[in-house]
Amino acid sequence: MLLRQRQLLNKVHALIDATLFGAVFWMAHFIRSLPQLDPDAVIGGFQKYQWLLLVVVPLTPPLLELQGFYHRAGLASRRQSLAQILRGSAWVSLAIIVAMFFTKQEVARGVVSLFLPMIVSAMVFKEELMRLWIRSRMAGQEARRRVILIGGDREMNRLDEALKQNARGEISVAARLDPGQFSVSVLTDLLHSHAANAVLVAPKQFLFGQIEKIIQVCELEGVEVWLHADFFQTRVSQTTVDELAGHPVLVFRTGPDQTWQSMAKGAIDFLGSLALLVATSPLFLMAALAVWLSSPGPVLFRQRRAGLNGHPFTMLKFRTMVTNAEQLKHELAKLNEMSGPVFKVTNDPRVTPIGRFLRKWSVDELPQLWNVFRGEMSLVGPRPLPVDEVARFDDMAHRRRLSVKPGLTCLWQVSGRNNVTDFKEWVRLDLHYIDNWSIWLDLKILLLTIPAVFSGAGAK
Repeated sequence: MLLRQRQLLNKVHALIDATLFGAVFWMAHFIRSLPQLDPDAVIGGFQKYQWLLLVVVPLTPPLLELQGFYHRAGLASRRQSLAQILRGSAWVSLAIIVAMFFTKQEVARGVVSLFLPMIVSAMVFKEELMRLWIRSRMAGQEARRRVILIGGDREMNRLDEALKQNARGEISVAARLDPGQFSVSVLTDLLHSHAANAVLVAPKQFLFGQIEKIIQVCELEGVEVWLHADFFQTRVSQTTVDELAGHPVLVFRTGPDQTWQSMAKGAIDFLGSLALLVATSPLFLMAALAVWLSSPGPVLFRQRRAGLNGHPFTMLKFRTMVTNAEQLKHELAKLNEMSGPVFKVTNDPRVTPIGRFLRKWSVDELPQLWNVFRGEMSLVGPRPLPVDEVARFDDMAHRRRLSVKPGLTCLWQVSGRNNVTDFKEWVRLDLHYIDNWSIWLDLKILLLTIPAVFSGAGAK
């Protein structure tokens, strides 16, 4: 993870931890006061201790920072995390006692006694939720950046060693490319075969013209370029200076940057998909039973789709077609209504009667909430295409739609859903989404999806 992204993540963690410490301090007082059975006394009793929140909340992040709590790997050992939480919580408790001593204020001993075990339990629970979130993203595969190293042996060995020591398992070197072997086609093949998220260039043995070609290839692919260059200064649009494993790099980015909004999007995806999985579980069971009873074959349809930067994943849907639908596809090729590599047919004869109903109301898409929960998809993003259709892109600029996670809904769906028949228009909408992305645009699309689904307009 780049330094700027890690710093942003740490700030968010610190804000959450400070809020949690303050809330638990209030809860400790609340529980200690419960025997009084007088709500007014409970609330009024805490008012005289509210000033202690000015001690607890600001001191929490720096005291945890001193324990190295914000410098751990994403999946640090539970023993290490617990030790840091215990030390940090003990220091905060001590700060409360010292503040009371110097101000000659007194909080009930039970409050301080309850606070320490409660905050440790709350922090451990928060850490377990974070572990669940990280592990749900394909056991960490989605969180790990796949990087292609380009440069001479000495530079690549040095960078590779630095990544192993300082990147904390967040970056894996997918491939290495020597300057003497570089060509546009070789780099393109490596990007496709390894589904790389970034290309790290050590430019000492490159001419600037070759670096420009690398950037142009990655720009078409929607892949970031990290230029290891402490001497290279330029003002290029959508270019940022960052740090990776202690080395300065230039980042050429054509997709959304890592900001608080992107972190909020990840949280919304995780919590939203979890909530929707629970809320729609009765509908899941009814749909699964309907598919099982209506036609022979599996309940779920599994297909390899192109995810972030083309990385393949198995997308889930309720089966809406006959079991030999893929074998019959070539017979319907002449009926294809979508230009480009995508296959769409109105009144597809392979669709079962119950499948037609599930498609009309988008119930067949519900299993993709599991893909969102696992981190393979997002609630909002370009719709994932089958791997074989992505391989048939005739315009490589279309691959930039792969520079963000695929989504359950997108601009294409709320702009008439499947009524869009020109693949170039589909891509234009996806690129418009990528270039203008914000958390508010996601919320707008989610709101527009509700009437689009309930109207059943454009479904095929």
